[in-house]
This record gives sequence, C-alpha cells and structure tokens, in this order.
Amino acid sequence: MSMFCYQCQETARGTGCTRVGICGKPADVANLQDLLIWTLKGLSVWGVRAHRLDMAIPHVDRLVTEGLFATITNVDFDADRFVALINTALAARDTLRECVLAGEPDLDAASLPEPAVWEPEERTPASYLAFAEHVGVMADETLDEDIRSLRELITYGLKGMAAYLDHARVLGHTEPSLDGFVLRALAATLDDSLGAADLVELTLETGRMGAGAMALLDAANTGAYGNPEPTRVNLGVVPGPGILISGHDLRDLKELLEQTEGTGVNIYTHGEMLPANAYPELKKHSHLIGNYGGSWWHQREEFESFGGPILMTTNCLVPPKDSYVDRLFTTGLVGWPGVPHIPDRVGDAPKDFAGVINKALTCDEPQQIEEGEIPIGYAHATVLSVADKVVEAIQSGAIKRFVVMAGCDGRQKARSYYTEVAERLPGDTIILTAGCAKYRYNKLNLVEIGGIPRILDAGQCNDSYSLVVIAQKLAEAVGAENINDLPIAYDIAWYEQKAVIVLLALLALGVKNIRLGPTLPAFLSPNVAQIIVDTFGLKSMGTVEEGLASIVATA
Repeated sequence: MSMFCYQCQETARGTGCTRVGICGKPADVANLQDLLIWTLKGLSVWGVRAHRLDMAIPHVDRLVTEGLFATITNVDFDADRFVALINTALAARDTLRECVLAGEPDLDAASLPEPAVWEPEERTPASYLAFAEHVGVMADETLDEDIRSLRELITYGLKGMAAYLDHARVLGHTEPSLDGFVLRALAATLDDSLGAADLVELTLETGRMGAGAMALLDAANTGAYGNPEPTRVNLGVVPGPGILISGHDLRDLKELLEQTEGTGVNIYTHGEMLPANAYPELKKHSHLIGNYGGSWWHQREEFESFGGPILMTTNCLVPPKDSYVDRLFTTGLVGWPGVPHIPDRVGDAPKDFAGVINKALTCDEPQQIEEGEIPIGYAHATVLSVADKVVEAIQSGAIKRFVVMAGCDGRQKARSYYTEVAERLPGDTIILTAGCAKYRYNKLNLVEIGGIPRILDAGQCNDSYSLVVIAQKLAEAVGAENINDLPIAYDIAWYEQKAVIVLLALLALGVKNIRLGPTLPAFLSPNVAQIIVDTFGLKSMGTVEEGLASIVATA
C-alpha cells in the first residue's frame, strides 16, 4: 500500500485508494498531504495555547485554513507546493512555540503530542516522504476504528469549513471564534483522552461552526457583490476570444472582469462559477457572457472544446488532457505540475491576469456545445422577498412539498437517481438546490408554479446555508414549530469535504431524515454510521422509487 485515502465519495472499491487516487493524485502527493495535515495538527496544539495567552496569530489561522483547503479533493496535485506548505507550517510552529514557551515557561513541551514537537531529519522532499508513511490515516494499526472514524470525520469537516473561511478571508471577512475552533478541533484529534462520546459532540460542534462559516461567507459575498438576483443565464457563446473561469472564487472573477474590460475578451463561467452570473456587481459587466458546460467532471471534454484559456480558481481540477494543458492556468490554492500559476495578491493590489488575457487573444473562439438559458439567483434574500407568494401557494395547495437536492455532482452512474427523481416529481413540488449537484437536473424543462420556478437555485455548495435560512423562515411563516415539521425532504449528494461540512451543518441545525448518496462515506465505521442513523435518521440514497415515495409522503 503506497498511499491510503478515503476522503471522497468515489474512493476505490468504496474502501480507499491505495496506489493512486481516483481523483488522479499520485502517491507522493497523497502522502505529503497526510504529512501536512499531521504538521498542521501539531501547529494547532501551539495555536490553542497561544489563543489562551491572548496572542494575536492571524498568520497561523490563515496558514492552517489554507493548508486544510489545499488537501481537499481535486485542489492541488503539485508535490512541490506541498513541500513548501510543510516547510512554512514547521517554521510557523517553531516561531509560535518560542512565543508560547515565553508565556508558559513551566510548560514541558515533551509532554505534548508528537506532531507538536517532531523534527524531520532534513527539511527536504525525500525526508518528508520517508517520514510520511508513519503519519497516514492507517499508520496506527492499534487505533480503535470508531475513534479513527470520528477523527477523520471531524478532520474532513474542518477541511470543508476551511474552504469557506478562506473564501471569506479573501474578501476581508474573518471571525476569530471560527478560526480558533479550527485550531482547537484539529488539536483535539490528537487527544487520546477523548472517547467516542466526546468526539461525537465535537463532530456536532464542527457542524455548528461550519454553519457559522457559511453565514460568514454569505455575508462576505453579498457585501461585496450584492444579493443574487433572479437571472436567466445564457448557455451559448458569442463571437470573439474568451476565457473560461472555473472553481468558486468570486474575487478572482471580479478582478478578471475588470482587467478584460474593453479588451474584446469575453468571460464565461464553468461549474460552480455558474452562480456568479446572478450577483449584481458581477453581472453588470456586459462581457460576462454566461455559463459554458456542466459540472466539474465534464471538464476534460468541455475545456478541450472551449478553445481559449481556462483559469482554475479553486477545486475542482481533474488531470488535464494534453489538448488543452497549454491553455490552463491556476491560482490560489490550486496547482498542477508545470501549469502557470497566477501569484497571490500583495496587499490590496489585484492579481495580475495579463498572462491569461494575452493567451486568450492568441486562441480560437469557443465552440458552442449547447444553447438556451437556465434560471439562477434564488438565494435566501430573493426567496424571502417573495415569501408571501410562496406561502400563499402552499396554503392554496399549488405547492405541496419541497425537496432539497443539493451538494456535489460526480461520475458514478448511480447519480442519475437525481435526474430521474427530478423528472418524475409531482408538478406541485419545488426543488431547492445549491452546489454542482444541480447539473443533474437544472436544464430540465419543468413547468413553473404560478411564476415560481420549480428549481430554486441558491448558488454554490456553501450557499446550502441559504436553504436552511429559507426553511427556517418558511416554518415561521406557516406556524410550524421547526423545519422538520415542514413538507421538506432532503436528498443530499456528496463527493468531497465541503459536502461533509454541509452535511454536519444540517445535522447540527436539527435537520433529520436526510438521504445521502450515492453511497455513505467509507470513513464512517459501522458503529459511527449507526449513531448518525439512530440520532438523525440518516439514510442511504436507495432507489428512485423509494426516494419518490419518501418525498411524496412529506406532503
């Protein structure tokens, strides 16, 4: 076994990737990611103590969230970048240790967990790779499987939460209590005194904090770009050179739009960038043409046909084809060996996208692969602004039920479940969605209900927060005691770790009877899975017929 990773839904054989990741990451990258997480846990031990001493450590908070984010599935495939992150984490740990020991002179550092004090033989890639085999998920064969399961569940939830905190931080929004929790929870995964019951509680706290991170990002995005508006997004192309931007980072898109103004270069969104077309401050740029293609796993074909340069701002990158790798650019935490990387901002200065723009001027025009429009922009502010109309439709019987079909898309054929369910739902059912799972059904021609679209698209995966806000407000409006008393069913699709924090947030907010698919996570031990099933009524996806019957029964 040259590596071990089971953090995503598509992990090999439903148990774990052991030679190369299904995502495409090689063993050396997987092992360096393990070592980075282990090192960040050690740094967090010192970070927790620094917070207790009221030390200001924003650089550590940022480093930890960025390091966690970098290890999310389909973000960074570049071994050199992980070596650099490990070096940076070790340097930060050494500096922080000196500061903490100055404030706690009687502290016996040798009593702390190994990741807080380990010293590599050399700070080199070879040394790191040799040591990494001792720190992976399965390195401790004596560890109780339920403890391992809960520790990994918490760690993966923190990875998803870190992504949202990083996006908010880019826009100048931080929350010390959330950053402090990330350090505390990471450090807790090293604490052998914590039993299963303690870790279950920490898991739920991770969910509660994750909801806070999503609210923070919602405030950051809407504060910078306005509340999303109902918008019909063009799916076709127009004459002229173009740049395709994928990922999730709205600030990258804004700066790219500003730098291409007047150049004749058009901008198209891809994947989880689709919701950007609904933000007033982004859609006002007339050369933001619309959305090209579908979800992340179609990119190898869609990037090839696009013809122009592609800018990846966050996950979800898949191994590129030779036909377009020379047109691919990365920025932020994304990386692929040999691909040009746009450096981070220095202070408040924008990133420099001149290289991408110049490339666009030398490339072919995009090839059209579809046409038409799709409606987006139904985040909580929009839906709540017409809440009286929705409530009236509920009371009249025009709307009898809602189904939350949110989360991630993926490659497995079983995900056709979501398309078939959407096609066969009764016409009095509204689909609430967020995340790239919507690409399974957002181009279906579903008849509106009194002017209300049958699919209300709240936005990116982090905008699942909007769906909870909508449910809470609807419960108040119709006099329900809580959201579980509403005629709402939950069909959540997951793929990577941002979906994990969305799930934990929903559970922590009291949502019950969620169907999760297409499979339950491999990192849930039988006992841990049973605890979640017994406590929250979590169910596996099941058949289309079973899903439809359960949804219809909510009315």
